[in-house]
Amino acid sequence: MRVITGSARGRRLGELEGMETRPTTDRVKEGLFNIIQFDIEGRKVLDLFAGTGQLGIECLSRGAASAVFVDRRADAVKLIRENLKVTDLTDKARVVAGDSVEYLKGVREKFDLILLDPPYAAGLLEPVIAHIARFDILSPHGIIIAEHPADKALPALEPPYRLHRTYRYGKIGLTVYRRSGNEKNEEETP
Repeated sequence: MRVITGSARGRRLGELEGMETRPTTDRVKEGLFNIIQFDIEGRKVLDLFAGTGQLGIECLSRGAASAVFVDRRADAVKLIRENLKVTDLTDKARVVAGDSVEYLKGVREKFDLILLDPPYAAGLLEPVIAHIARFDILSPHGIIIAEHPADKALPALEPPYRLHRTYRYGKIGLTVYRRSGNEKNEEETP
């Protein structure tokens, strides 16, 4: 597993032992970054269920301003920190050891880009998406990208959130949600 492009291009990332964490495949990762390639630079990223941290690290390598990595597994948290050191991106990152749903309940900041790749069988994707919308932690014009089995349809959300599109890569789906801006407030500003 390597960083595709940017400041850490070509750096090899460590992987977790066992089958509990399933890294995003190269094909899906390439597709994901083709979707958001113009929406990364200068943005605040949240990588929930971070695993190895490869998605958030790729964002940082491509110019994201900062990234928060959240994972409940101690071995994953340790590996994310090691991968950040290998890529020289530690200064732009914060690693949180803990449950992703609990993290969402307490978070007090907004993010421009939220990456979701929970264990498929855990049934966490829909509740996490609902929490993000309920607590409204996505910045105006922000993006959520959720990785899931291709045969699973994700729910629509209430405005200002909308399900933008689902992409399919073999057995894997990537669903993109977008948040509208604060158009009413933006019109009032001179």
